[in-house]
Amino acid sequence: MIEKIKALAKEYEGEIIERRRHFHKNPETSWNEVETSGFIAEELKKLGCENIVLGYGGTRCGVTADIAGSGSKCVALRADIDALPLDDEKDVPYKSQRAGAMHACGHDSHAAMLLGAAKILTKIKGELKGRVRLLFQPAEEHGIKPGAPTLVEEGALKGVNAVFGIHSMSNVPSGELRYRSGPFMAAADAWELVLTGKGGHASTPEYSIDPTIAVFQIGSALQTIVSREVSPKDTAVVSIGGMRTSSHVFNIIPERVEINGSVRTFRPEVQDRVEEAMRRIIGGICEAARCKSDFKYNRVIPSTFNDPDCTELARSTGELVFGADNIKESDLIMGSEDFSFYSRVAPSVFVNLGVGNAEKKSDMPHHSSKFDVDESALFLGAAMHASFAWRYLGQN
Repeated sequence: MIEKIKALAKEYEGEIIERRRHFHKNPETSWNEVETSGFIAEELKKLGCENIVLGYGGTRCGVTADIAGSGSKCVALRADIDALPLDDEKDVPYKSQRAGAMHACGHDSHAAMLLGAAKILTKIKGELKGRVRLLFQPAEEHGIKPGAPTLVEEGALKGVNAVFGIHSMSNVPSGELRYRSGPFMAAADAWELVLTGKGGHASTPEYSIDPTIAVFQIGSALQTIVSREVSPKDTAVVSIGGMRTSSHVFNIIPERVEINGSVRTFRPEVQDRVEEAMRRIIGGICEAARCKSDFKYNRVIPSTFNDPDCTELARSTGELVFGADNIKESDLIMGSEDFSFYSRVAPSVFVNLGVGNAEKKSDMPHHSSKFDVDESALFLGAAMHASFAWRYLGQN
C-alpha cells in the first residue's frame, strides 16, 4: 500500500505544487485566513469529505473535515495555514501579491501537502481501518492567541486517538525527514517588566531614582539563572527582546523603563524554576534600587512532546516513504510550536521535512523575507501524511 500511496502522491505532485503557489501568492496572517479557509473547504467538498467545519474562534478561519473508512479509530493530520506580517522580497512568479503578508515559514506547503494527502486518502478510503480527521489550523504564528488550543476547546479533537504533523524546514536538506522521540520543541513563555523610579535631570542624579540602573543589573543577573540555577543536563534560554524608556533625551533620567523577553524550556520543572528565579532576582534588585516593579510572566506555548510509540511509527513509516538513508534523528529545537496543545490531548508526533536546497535558493532562514521551499519534496510530505494515517489505523 505504501508504494501505491507514493505513486498517487507523485501523480498529484503538480497539483500539490500549484496549490502551494496559490497559497504563497495569496497569504493571510493569523486569524485572517478567510479566503484560504474557504478555498480549502471547497477543495474538501469536491473530494467528498465529511463533517466539514469552517471557522473557529468566532471567525471564518480554519477548517476541519473527516475521511471515513471502516472502524472506530481516528487519527488526525494537521497543517497550519497562516502567513507572517512580512513583505515578500523574492523574485519568483508566485511571489506574494499582498503587501505586508508572506508565507515565510512554509505553512503554504503544509496546507498543500495535507490537501494532497486528503486526495490520496479518499482514493484508498476503502482500505482505511478507521477515520482520518483533517486539521487545517489557523494562527500558529500568533503567539498570544494561537489556533491549536482554540481547535481543542471547540472539539476538533473529539474522538481522535492520535495526531500527526509535518513542518517544512529550510535548514534540513531537501528530501530528508527528521524525527525525535520525547521532548522535541521548546515551551515559549513571554514576560514583560515595567520599572518605575523618579525622573530628573541627568546632571543631578541624586535627586532621582534611576530605573535604568536596575534594568542593567537585571539584564545581567537574569543570565545567571541558566548558568547557575538550571542543571547543565537541562536546557533553557532567557532572552531580553525589547526595551524602551519614558524619555529619549540625552540629559533626562527617565521615570520609567519597560523591557520584555522570552524564556524557552523543555521540562515543566525547569520552567517553574526559571520563573521563580526571575521573580526573586527582579524583586531583589528593584528593592535595592528603590524602584517599583510590575512583572508579568505568561506561559504561552507548552513544549512539544512526541509520544514514543507514535514516533516509532513515524520513523518506520518514513523509512518506507523516504528510504532509510534519508531518515535522521533531530536535535532538540529551541523554537516552539502550538502543535504542543494537541500532544497534551492525544498521543502525537511532529516531524520535520527537509526543503532546503541552495541551488534553488530554498535554504534561507525561516521568517526571512526571501524564504522559499524546494517544491520537489512536497509530494513526499503528502505521501508521509497519508502513509502514517493508513499504518496507524491498520494497527491492532
